[in-house]
Amino acid sequence: MKHLLLNNISRVPLSNKTLVSYNIKMDIRFFCTHKLKNIAPALVMAVFVLLNGCSTNGYHKGDSAPNVRVNVAAIPDPVPRHEPLSKYGNPATYVVHGKSYNTLKSSKGFVERGIASWYGTKFHGRRTSSGEGYNMYAMTAAHKTLPLPTYVEVKSLDNGRKIIVKVNDRGPFYEGRIIDLSYAAAIKLGINKKGTGRVEIRAIDPSQPTAHRIARKAPITPTKQVSPATTPATVKPVALATNTSNATQNLYLQVGAFSSRLNAENLRTRLAQVAGNPIHIFPSSDQAQPVYRVRIGPLASDQEAQTLASRLVNQGITNTSVVID
Repeated sequence: MKHLLLNNISRVPLSNKTLVSYNIKMDIRFFCTHKLKNIAPALVMAVFVLLNGCSTNGYHKGDSAPNVRVNVAAIPDPVPRHEPLSKYGNPATYVVHGKSYNTLKSSKGFVERGIASWYGTKFHGRRTSSGEGYNMYAMTAAHKTLPLPTYVEVKSLDNGRKIIVKVNDRGPFYEGRIIDLSYAAAIKLGINKKGTGRVEIRAIDPSQPTAHRIARKAPITPTKQVSPATTPATVKPVALATNTSNATQNLYLQVGAFSSRLNAENLRTRLAQVAGNPIHIFPSSDQAQPVYRVRIGPLASDQEAQTLASRLVNQGITNTSVVID
């Protein structure tokens, strides 16, 4: 029974280092609905205790690539199609590491840039947040807020490769990373050896499967996230530039976004002695509702950004994100 219960707990990507609370609740509901119809209430309560006990472990180590060579040329990209939303994978909100995430109601027009990672053997065969089994040889991915399922095009900003994946899982919950790819998808995109890579993701409308390619030619509109006048805001690592296919793209650590220029300047002054890198203020183009984003960089790598973010925690800066611009 214990083995059966543990196998019903959803996986969380290697980079997440956590168990997602809403997945635990969904798995409890699933198990109680389908497995425990004829079991005494006392045993049902024991199931709740056992599942919650398992969730306190919080860390998944030992993930790796398979010991066999994968011929990704024989693995086709999925064909986007309309599918019903996952019954279990789309709560309005959920919390990981004390941070709340809001699941999007629609993926229409969604575009994001940031860092991609991948997950492999540790989670192969386990249930994903959508209820499907994770197959590291399939073209799938995990995302924190997109509706499950959603089909997205992932483009490497390092080598120009493009793939299509089906988002059927939640994650990654590692600062600055926006998508966790299956092992096969990581190979196709060319990030399997390094582990991470800079990417742009675009949601695909199954009724217009080529619309995302047309949209790529148009400027990318930044997502507005205006913080209170005195508090740095958590800002998604979205694209903030227009078409930059032939331009140099830099990596920054964003440490705050303000509706007041003065507050942005104050944060820059405060961090000037500890950042160790240039600090810039990037104003938005919207003059009616301006947003002033404070960023440190350019930085050489995702790892440098993570190290800097960890160092800034001692300065009270906890809501940071990696941005590619």
